[in-house]
This record gives sequence, C-alpha cells and structure tokens, in this order.
Amino acid sequence: MKTEARYYVDGLCIKDRDGRTVILRGCNLGGDSKIPFTPAGNPLSYDVSFSGRPFPIEEADEHFSRLARWGFLFLRLVITWEAVEHAGPGIYDEEYLSYLREILKKAETYGISVCVDPHQDAWSRWTGGDGAPGWTLEAVGFDLGNIAVSGAAFTTVSEGSSYKMMSWPLNYLRYANATMWTLFFGGSTYAPSMLVEGVPVQEWLQDHFIGAMKHTARRLKDCAAVAGFGTLNEPHPGFIGLESLDAHQRVTAPEGLVPTAFEAIASASGFPQKIRYVKLGGKITVPHSYVLNPAGVPLFRNGFECPWKSAGVWKVEDGKPVVVRDAHFSCRDFGEEHLKPFQMRFIEAVSKKHEYYLFFVEGVPMGMRSRWTAEDRIRSDGTPLSIVEAFHWYDAPTLLFKKWRPWLAVDGETARLSIGPGAAARSAREQLDRLAGYPRGEGMPAMLGEFGTPFDLDRGASYRTGSYAAQEEALGCWYDAIDASLLHSTLWTYAASNTHEKGDGWNTEDLSIYSSTTKDGRGVRGFSRPYALAVSGDLVRMSFDRHKRIFELEWAAVDGVTEVFVPTLWYPEGWRACFEGENAELEELPDDQRLLVRVRGIGADGGTAVVRVIPSPDGE
Repeated sequence: MKTEARYYVDGLCIKDRDGRTVILRGCNLGGDSKIPFTPAGNPLSYDVSFSGRPFPIEEADEHFSRLARWGFLFLRLVITWEAVEHAGPGIYDEEYLSYLREILKKAETYGISVCVDPHQDAWSRWTGGDGAPGWTLEAVGFDLGNIAVSGAAFTTVSEGSSYKMMSWPLNYLRYANATMWTLFFGGSTYAPSMLVEGVPVQEWLQDHFIGAMKHTARRLKDCAAVAGFGTLNEPHPGFIGLESLDAHQRVTAPEGLVPTAFEAIASASGFPQKIRYVKLGGKITVPHSYVLNPAGVPLFRNGFECPWKSAGVWKVEDGKPVVVRDAHFSCRDFGEEHLKPFQMRFIEAVSKKHEYYLFFVEGVPMGMRSRWTAEDRIRSDGTPLSIVEAFHWYDAPTLLFKKWRPWLAVDGETARLSIGPGAAARSAREQLDRLAGYPRGEGMPAMLGEFGTPFDLDRGASYRTGSYAAQEEALGCWYDAIDASLLHSTLWTYAASNTHEKGDGWNTEDLSIYSSTTKDGRGVRGFSRPYALAVSGDLVRMSFDRHKRIFELEWAAVDGVTEVFVPTLWYPEGWRACFEGENAELEELPDDQRLLVRVRGIGADGGTAVVRVIPSPDGE
C-alpha cells in the first residue's frame, strides 16, 4: 500500500509510505527545551524566547549528523505551550515558530522525522516544572510572587541548596499543580461556576492550549520531517479521583514533604499547616515545628479566592478551615471521563488540516490511561485516525537513587521487588511487555516514549573515571527488552547545552546522552545498536547479542526491500550478513551503516526470512 503519509497505522504496526513495517527509534530532543534560551538562567518572566531550543540553527548540522550516525532517525521534539504563547493569551511567538521550521528543514536533509511533543512537567516553570505560560496561573487568581512562600509549589530557586534530587514530582501534590490540572481536565465538573473572560475555566484553558498547538501545526505544515503530534506529555489528574481530601497519594519521589490534599488547599489560602515527610521505605513524622506556609501568606490576588472554597468543598468556621465535601473530587475513571475527551478534542482539532499525522497519546505514568476502541479511532467525517499510545517507563532504583544494580528491580506499576542475578533484565522485559500489552490489546501500536538513565550515577563517578560502563549496561539491558517487545522508542534525552557540572539545566537532572563538556556522546554503545529500520512484511523477532555482536532479524517476508541499520562502532573490523531463505539479494553498505535485503518472487503467501549480521572474519 502506498500513501501520502510519511507513516500511518495499520493494526498494531506503523508503516511507511511504501507499506513497509517500520521501527521508530530515536530520542527526545531535548531536555533543555523546557526552559528559555534567552535570557540565560531560567528567569520567571514573560519576556523570554525559546528560539535556540533544542540548539542554535548554526549547530543543527553537527547535532543532526551525530543523531543520524547513531541511528536515531525518529525524534520526539520537545516544545512547550509557554514557548509558543508566553507573552499572553493568543499572542504567538512567530519568531520561535519560524526558528522551528528552520530546524525541521535541517532534519529533513538527514532523513530524520519527528513527533512534535507538547511537553509539561508539574504544569509550569512557576510551579516547579515546565509547560504552561505564567498567565494561566494569573487567570485563575494566583499571585505569581506568592506561589513559593504560600507553599503552593517549590522550585530550585525557592529551595536553594536544600533542593533534593528527583523531588520535583512532589509538586503534583502541592496546591498550584493539583488545582491547575483539576481545572484543566475537570473544571466543568468540579468548579462549574468558575469562568475566565466569561468562558468556563476548563474550556478556556483547553481552548488556549489546543489553539497554540493547532497554530504550531499550521506553521509547520510544509515540514516533511513532521510525522505527527503528541497530545500532551505526562498528563496528571490533579485532585481528580481522590476519594478523600485527607490522603497522601501519588508519591513518586524518593523523599520529601507531602501535604494531604486538604493541607495543600488550606495552606494556599493562608492557613499554616503541619505536614509530614515521606521517605521511600517508610514514613517519618517531621517535628511539629515544621509548618507549611508558616507566615500565612495567601496565594490569591485581591478579588480572588480558592476555587474549591467557591465550589463549596470547604469553608472557614470559627477562624479555621474545615472540609465540607470530602469526596468532592472522586470519579469512576479519570482516563475515560476527563483525559480521553481532551485527547479526542485535541486530535480532532489538529487533524482537520493534518489528516496524515500520527497522534501519540499518553496516560498518567504508571497510572490511569484512556481506552481506545476501533470507533474512537475514526474522525467525525468517517476517515481513520493513526493513533499510537506512547507510554513512559523508567527503572525506579536507577532513576530515583542514581545507582544501577543489575540484580535489583522494582516494578513501577505493581511495586513488586525482584532480587537476584539478571533481575533488572527480567523485570524490564516483563514491565515493557505488560505496558505495551494495554494498547496492543485494543488493536493499536505501542511506543516507549521515555526511558533513560542518569549519567551522574554514583555521585558522578563517570566524570571522574571517564567510563560509562554502568550506563551502557543499563541501556543495553533495556534495549534488549525493547527489541524483544518490538517496541518503537525514544530515549530521554539529548540536551545540547548539557554540562557535567550543570546537567540538563532543569531541576538537577542529568540524563542527556550528549554533553557539551566533551562535545560527544555518552554511553553510546548502550543505545546505538543494529535494528530494523523498515521491513517488507511483518516483524516476527529481533535481537542483538551485545557480547557476540550478532544481530538477528526474522520477518514474514513479502516482495520488497528490508532495511537494517548497522552501526560501525560495533564492527570496527567490518561486518558480514547472511540470509536464510531464497530469492533474496543482500547489499551491504558499511559506509552508510545499512544492510538492504531485496526479496523478489517469494509468492503471494510470503514466507519466513531470517537475516544475521556478524563480525567480519579477519577484518574482511
């Protein structure tokens, strides 16, 4: 089948315009695109520019050529809502969008395609993460200057030297994040009388977000590198789904202060709250002298109050905050009732003039997700949609504690602990098979949109020794599982401004596979490896033995050209390919890091084909 689309969905497969089954493999570009390029220093200001993220245009050839050399030909291009619409509602940064067009035109020349990823973490830079413009917070009554002091969120600036690694997810439990996400996904349900500019708050927020991404798609329409759009990175339910306001839930950080939902709500309105400290492996009660918002500073500007107070969730009685509706935010299914309607609205809006795009949907990491029926994947005009579920997965002990231990694994979804030789490898395979099985069970492809390892493992040991052996072993283990599951994948992350001293430049993270300190890749043998770029037929099996350096690919072949990426870094002495079957012609192109397998006259019923790549004997 031939089509105008660069890629399209066919059942569980993604196919190219020649009808070949493809494996999309690459990385996220880039981790530093979460923050402005100018001015330097990540200032909390509307007067910023993201032009220069992921890298200045004059550096594009250097970075794209490196990524292509590694075999990373599909990139998840990180942009933020703020980057597009930072100056105010409806004011788009056309200079930034022109810059993006230039970057994408460069990507085309290297055979690289992208998924545009509207990224967020913890709502915005003002609330300890990235994503939404600051004016979204002001629109619901927040005083931006009081966010940190009221305890509504914390940042690296407000915490200073006490900021703990991987603590930023705890911001989802603070008031600012929980409230904004609840209003974004469920304002019409949980604060139905709240209006912004005369429009229901949920509709107002979603209109502006979708409008910004629709305008971005319009500006990038002629960029052949754009294969599709994500709907929203790592959506979060906020308070939605909590059965009680008196609960500590959804803790995804190694340690830190954790208010209950009502403690977060009360403190934001100027009522100091005693809160608790959580540490993985046990809970610790903080001395009673510790109080959230001890000065009693209200978050809200004059003329505004907490939307949950206005909605009757709580009230002040005898000078104290008291709960009125403890189960106000309960719901049966966040994914179906709130997330999916937004995703469908986004896809419908962006696909009206971009019908060939792939759309990548996500659920809450290791949590609630939307379920997609065959009917859901049809536009209102009756034409099919190409939807891919792009779930995220990280090895928890490696990410949270910055230590790689192949004998230890924790299942991020079930919390099951595995200990023993090869525990990490077995657990990774089981987890990825299960996570991919959810969308595949609904008849749609699965992609691992984020995974990765910190490069400052063991307190930056690699920077002292120059060895990335631990990271390479971890990444190799995970790519073995990815190959076994025949998953599409984009590794987190490539940050062009990364340094060994400052990491990725965002919330103390340091996961970039490139560092400007050395002007080169890090742990490259962990992620650059042979894989099937495009298969004429259906994939059956793919594997790479990192010790013997033997790659095997099996597919149910039909006539056509199968293309394999073979990186020279694994075969400095050269490589050879051998084919099991008939009617095939092999073309080895070591200078292009490619193997082509041309199958002809195999018959209408097809047949099983196997190709192996092995080190060339005697360097021939």
